[in-house]
Amino acid sequence: MKFTVTQIAQVVGGTVEGDSAATVSTLAKIEEAGPGALAFLANAKYEPFLYTTRATALIVSPELVLRQPVGAALIRVADPYSAFTKLLEFYQQTTRTGRRGVEQPSFLGAGSTIGAGHYRGAFSYIGENCVLGENVLIFPHAYVGDRVRIGDNSVIHAGARVYADTVIGQRCVIKAGAVVGTDGFGFAPQPDGSYKAIPQIGNVMLEDDVSIGANATVDCATMGSTLVRQGAKIDNLVQLAHNVEVGRHTVIAAQTGISGSSKVGDYCVLAGQVGLVGHIVLANRTTLAAQSGVQKSVREEGQVLQGYPAFNLKDNLRAAAVYRRLPELERRLTALEKNPLAPDKM
Repeated sequence: MKFTVTQIAQVVGGTVEGDSAATVSTLAKIEEAGPGALAFLANAKYEPFLYTTRATALIVSPELVLRQPVGAALIRVADPYSAFTKLLEFYQQTTRTGRRGVEQPSFLGAGSTIGAGHYRGAFSYIGENCVLGENVLIFPHAYVGDRVRIGDNSVIHAGARVYADTVIGQRCVIKAGAVVGTDGFGFAPQPDGSYKAIPQIGNVMLEDDVSIGANATVDCATMGSTLVRQGAKIDNLVQLAHNVEVGRHTVIAAQTGISGSSKVGDYCVLAGQVGLVGHIVLANRTTLAAQSGVQKSVREEGQVLQGYPAFNLKDNLRAAAVYRRLPELERRLTALEKNPLAPDKM
């Protein structure tokens, strides 16, 4: 599928410099692009590739000043990164497989309904009394339990599991192998030292535009709902325990675990391998650096934390600098203890 530079500019709302009639048929990185490719430049460290790339067209910033002639047509937009993301979405939509209808064998339970334009792949299972909207895609080997509700234009990828009573909004994506709505980790200790399972009778609710990554797990609530709010993006291999709440447009990277009943605010960023204890609150716009561990609530908005236990990023970096010097400081202390009158030559 080919598009002219002018057509691309219309999609991203940009202005063209150079050959507006040139055509592109693929997207590529600026350092790897060849003829017929469209790339973008958003990071200054890639600017040298601007003059060597073989791309047919480039998305760049209006402020970019050319240091020498370029061979590609330029599409200038206010935010090249966001524009390229929009273009990737456009490309995905125009090249989508367009699968519709029902492959056999598949199962649709009694009392369940599914809207127009849907797709049910082979070996998919939909339980009883489910309500699925229009253009919902259920890929092969996906499982949807009883009484599940899925909004328009949502996608359940191959091998995903959506347990009973889960509510999924519009334009949500559940990626391969994800499990949404399984029992939370609730066990009551018994006098003999054993543990008895506590029934988990709540559900999971995903609001609109939520993404759940491959092999991620979202546990159902003990009572009430585990809640992932609008626009939140959950990476692969993330664990959200029972009764957790994730705020709007929060992003959570891989191998993060959030313990039961903790509440993460809006617009937060949790990097990889972050851990939260249970029953705490993260204020809106909190950022947690990779491998941070949070043991108590963060009440002040906009903080950037790092470490275990997590505390202010700048203080943590200063503490790390001191930590690296501990062997040297120990040698100096030992020398002073042996001969306190000797000058410190370290």
